[in-house]
Parts: sequence; C-alpha cells; structure tokens
Amino acid sequence: MRRNRNTSLDAAVTEFILLGLAHPPNLRPLLFLVFFFIYVLTQLGNLLILLTVWADPKLHARPMYILLGVLSFLDMWLSSVIVPRLILDFTAASRVIPYGGCVAQLYFFHFLGSTQCFLYTLMAYDRYLAICQPLRYPVLMNGKLCTILVAGAWVAGSIHGSIQAILTFRLPYCGPNKVDYFFCDIPAVLRLACADTTVNELVTFVDIGVVAASCFMLILLSYANIVHAILKIHTADGRRRAFSTCGSHLTVVTVYYVPCIFIYLRAGSKSPLDGAVAVFYTVVTPLLNPLIYTLRNQEVKSALKRLTAGRQGNVGGNK
Repeated sequence: MRRNRNTSLDAAVTEFILLGLAHPPNLRPLLFLVFFFIYVLTQLGNLLILLTVWADPKLHARPMYILLGVLSFLDMWLSSVIVPRLILDFTAASRVIPYGGCVAQLYFFHFLGSTQCFLYTLMAYDRYLAICQPLRYPVLMNGKLCTILVAGAWVAGSIHGSIQAILTFRLPYCGPNKVDYFFCDIPAVLRLACADTTVNELVTFVDIGVVAASCFMLILLSYANIVHAILKIHTADGRRRAFSTCGSHLTVVTVYYVPCIFIYLRAGSKSPLDGAVAVFYTVVTPLLNPLIYTLRNQEVKSALKRLTAGRQGNVGGNK
C-alpha cells in the first residue's frame, strides 16, 4: 500500500483520535455497563486464579499451574491495556490519545499478546511431556526449566513488541489522525501513514501472522500426540481426567489464535468484522480464561475449595 501525500506540506501528527466501535448512541449507557462489568470480572477472575495458584502448595510447585498463574497475570494486564480506553468511548470523554500514548498502547498490546502466544505453546509442550513422557516429566520439565522458558517468552514478547512499535512509528504521520478502531493497532494506524507501508505489512504478515499460525500448528501437533497417548489409557477415568485437563487449554488456545490469525493474516484489508473479532480476543478471551480453567479443571476447583474452607476455618477460629 502506497501513500502519495506531500509530507513536506503537512504538519506532523501529535495526537490521534480513536473512533472506537460503531454503535447506536442510545446504547452507550448499556455498552458502558457491559464492558465495565466485563473488565471488573476479568480482573477479579484472573486475580482469583493467581492467588489460588500462589497460595496452594500443590499447585505452585507444578509447572502446569505456574504457567496458568503467568497466563492470568498476562490476561489482567492485556485487558488493562485495552478495555479502560474502550470504556471511555461510551462516555462524553475525549477520544484523543497522545502520540506517545498510541505508541505505548501498541507496544504493550503486542508485547503482552505475543508473550501469551508463546506461553500457550509452552503450556501445550508441558501437557505433551506430562502425558506422553510421564516417567521423564519431572526431569524434562521442572520448576527451574519452567522459569527459564517463561522468562524466554517474556523476552521474546518484548522484542516482538519493540519491533512492531518501531516499524510502525518510524513512518511519518502528517495527514488525517482519526484511527478507525477502538485502540492503536498496526493495521488501523498504518492506514494513516504518509509513506509506503508495504514493508510494514509484510513484516506484520510474517512476524505476527505466520508466527501465530506456526505456534498454533505446534500446539495442534502436541495435542495430536496427546490424543494418541490418551487413547492408549485403559481406564475410562484416566482418559476422562486427561481429556478434561487438556480440553481446558485447547479451548482457550482456539478462542485466542483463530481471531488473531483472522486479523493479522489480512493486515491490508478493512473488514467491518475486524472490530468484532478484535473485541473477542482482547476483551472476551481474558474473561473466559479463568472461567474455563475453573469450570473444567478439577484440581483448580479442589484448590479453590481448600482455600475457601481454610479461610472459613480461620474466621471460625477467630470467633
């Protein structure tokens, strides 16, 4: 995509205006309440998971639940990068976001989002080792290695976010400043650039789309091996428990990756569906994660019961 604007005559953009989601004006109060409650529930649900993993000795000593705690932490911050700004769109507040604020939002969204992408792959690898290599699992995946892998995911995510932010904002922005989206994301911001964006779109396709698709394929490959191993389990209860544990993760992965691939493998397009799809993986998915893991994971539910029972016992003892 090429831009033919005369950059020498236009003033550099110092702020952007987020147009937000298209909606009827009479629905603003309702939408404000809906997104406000989604944000509150997202924070509380993920905080509950984080505290449960941290407080329960049976959970925080196991790599699977260390990864789950990190996922909850990421969901809390990813939601905080996007949703509060989205909520303001349904009020009389200004929709202006400073240039630096737009840079920061784009960086942190891609930093946290790509870290989450790598984390899902680690979670699939962890489940693969636990089910397909059960005798060697304590050696192949221990607390120290898990910490190193998580740190690597954070570093890789930070590098990815930096590359995307630098490439996007190295371009001149000298004309229209209205971002036709509800947050500063690459496809929407690039449409305002006063220069050729072909390289940016190619990097977006490769660095985001192909990487996300590759991670997704690795996850599916891991689960193909997992399903093959589960079918060899002789007891129905053993198969049920294995499918229940893996089903939670596979559900979360699907609702996260499919929308991302839909958006970023079509970086040059402008579809009315993009906004709705983006709401799903930026707003709804962080809300669903704690629900999926608490409702489908028996060990997390048992830990929550122990935590609740312990608090009730402490209250009764104090009385």
